[in-house]
Amino acid sequence: MERAIAHMDLDTFFVSCERLKNSVLEKQPVIIGGGDRGVVASCSYEVRKFGVRSAMPIKMALRLCPEAKVIKGDMEYYSNMSHIVTEVIQEKVPVLEKASIDEFYLDLSGMDQFFGCFQWTNEIVDAVTKNTGLPISFALSTNKTVSKIGTGESKPTGRFEVKEANIQNFLNPLSIKKIPMVGPETFNLFSRLGVKTIKTLSEMPIDVLNQLIGKNGTVLWKKAHGIDETPVIPYSERKSISTEDTFSQDTIDIQNIRSILSGMVEKLAFQLRQEKWLTSTVTVKIRYSNFDTETKQCRIPYTSADHTLLRYVLELFKKVYTRRMRIRLIGIRFTGLVHGCHQMDLFEDTEELISLYQTMDRIKNRFGVSSVGRASGFLNK
Repeated sequence: MERAIAHMDLDTFFVSCERLKNSVLEKQPVIIGGGDRGVVASCSYEVRKFGVRSAMPIKMALRLCPEAKVIKGDMEYYSNMSHIVTEVIQEKVPVLEKASIDEFYLDLSGMDQFFGCFQWTNEIVDAVTKNTGLPISFALSTNKTVSKIGTGESKPTGRFEVKEANIQNFLNPLSIKKIPMVGPETFNLFSRLGVKTIKTLSEMPIDVLNQLIGKNGTVLWKKAHGIDETPVIPYSERKSISTEDTFSQDTIDIQNIRSILSGMVEKLAFQLRQEKWLTSTVTVKIRYSNFDTETKQCRIPYTSADHTLLRYVLELFKKVYTRRMRIRLIGIRFTGLVHGCHQMDLFEDTEELISLYQTMDRIKNRFGVSSVGRASGFLNK
């Protein structure tokens, strides 16, 4: 049975959400992001034609497009809109993977015998726009890679199909930058060798690619030929990561407990970023010395940033710890996970803070998760 994989992507999602609230922003140059020292979280197509891109410093973006309107953004609102879109799609497909807050994969394999897959995908997109007012693009093909590239080529509000027989012809003239796994460093490496199109890349021997970029050479060769067997992973909000600490002696030392919570958050947030997860629900658990157990949880905007998560954890701990009694155990759980790489709160964080996180993660990868961290998380050690 030929696979039928659709990729859907909400067009300029944050900007589109703001335009739902304020129609004056329609067709206006809009940047979603933090203050003068922040970075661009999202931007409208009217701004992109000036060279503005996500993660660009706000100051640079305004130099390129001085007339752009900068909006701080409301991640909670965007998260809620994402949940609505997810529910609309989930009701209509057998297998759904939520790849990020605004990106989805659908496995429609076998649906052709009941209903044309392309027509069915069109109806799903119509349902999303009808229920939310948000514009969305999609592409349908035989695998994730081709579908994702197809969506990018069809935006905005594109509806595109790449049949199996046309995959190589579709890919050949495109830049190798269109392949999802090709980042700036890989692109620059191949550009220096004169390899700029997918056609040229597809003609390179696998052995040569493996020599250039290691084991990923084989994966890249397959993608250049439109081969991708990666399955669509069913979306579930029940996935979670958690940690608990049972004290050797019951304690009422709140400063020490807050320090332990800080260390817990840092380790879990690092795990989120390494596995490319974002969390939308935080739970704090305590067990008193008499074994009574209480929990508090809250829904939050999708994130994997330590400082954002720590703020919620400490607020929840303050709410859940209501007795003047010694504590036996504390725990943290992050749930409502989706795949995504929006690793920082782009509406508040500066270039310097984002760079700091990236540097700390590299150190942890090399020397271990406990090699570097917040001072508050080491107070109890």
